[in-house]
Amino acid sequence: MKRNILITGGAGFIGSHVVRLFTTKYPDYTIVNLDKLTYAGNLENLKDIENLPNYHFEKCDICDYEAVTAVFKKYDIDGVIHLAAESHVDRSIKDPFTFARTNVMGTLTLLQAARNHWNGNWDGKRFYHISTDEVYGALQFDGTLFTESTKYDPHSPYSASKASSDHFVRAYHDTYGMPTIVTNCSNNYGPYQFPEKLIPLFINNIRHRKPLPVYGRGENVRDWLYVVDHARAIDVIFHNGRINETYNIGGFNEWRNIDLIKVIIRTVDRLTGKPEGYSDELITYVTDRAGHDLRYAIDSSKLKDELGWEPSLQFEEGIEKTVRWYLDNQQWLDNITSGEYERYYEEMYSKR
Repeated sequence: MKRNILITGGAGFIGSHVVRLFTTKYPDYTIVNLDKLTYAGNLENLKDIENLPNYHFEKCDICDYEAVTAVFKKYDIDGVIHLAAESHVDRSIKDPFTFARTNVMGTLTLLQAARNHWNGNWDGKRFYHISTDEVYGALQFDGTLFTESTKYDPHSPYSASKASSDHFVRAYHDTYGMPTIVTNCSNNYGPYQFPEKLIPLFINNIRHRKPLPVYGRGENVRDWLYVVDHARAIDVIFHNGRINETYNIGGFNEWRNIDLIKVIIRTVDRLTGKPEGYSDELITYVTDRAGHDLRYAIDSSKLKDELGWEPSLQFEEGIEKTVRWYLDNQQWLDNITSGEYERYYEEMYSKR
């Protein structure tokens, strides 16, 4: 079956992996990557597939209703995979308005554009919204896990904005009958992640002998999911997931921040020929972040039992692949940290 799929945020970290998977796995599909190209969007992430005949890029703000509507009409979109979002918690604490605009109003704009374009003909249509485990709040160190029925309890402007967008997606199903799916995922890691996030930031800081800032005592726990495994899950859920369902996507892979950081240090030092423990001195404990949730951990049993998905990599294997990628692509890292990638695309699009 031929599909015309709109992937929002496709120039970002997770989005670029989803775009790559769908364009290469489904050559008969038309894949439209819609991205505003904010600081976290980088078309360099898609250099290897940008010339494929089934790939199309549209520079567009998801809050621009007229522009989004025009994209739906131009490509006759019948499926949406919505990843575009502001996602960095620290930024949300400093600038909550931007997070509310993009994550809430942007999602609402897409929902309304899809609703009007599909005009009640839901057959074969699907609106798939990617969210986060942070909407559930925090867990204690008691072995409990987030499930699809866990009560929402967001603690940061970021998680509050994502919780709101989740509710809008479900409301469009309940009110209008739109075929929707929501997934909540744990922390992603892997190639092409913007280096404000913990793993690429620390790899880059170790390269340059810069401090490794650790919130509090580094005892907060997160569940880590390799981004390629997440893209595989999105593929399975988009095609086979049940309408009006929620699926949690996790790595069954909990790590205390300080233990994770020490794994990164050991791996970078080993792969760069440094003696074990060489970069331990870079660890710098800093004041904890406001509203910092203690522990996240996802139960992905529903996804495994219903659709047969499970992570393909153990964490140590995923970290090895991730560190090697950043060390092998130091020019990509340097372009990001210098802002060179933004200047290039600003110039390119100003000529159009």
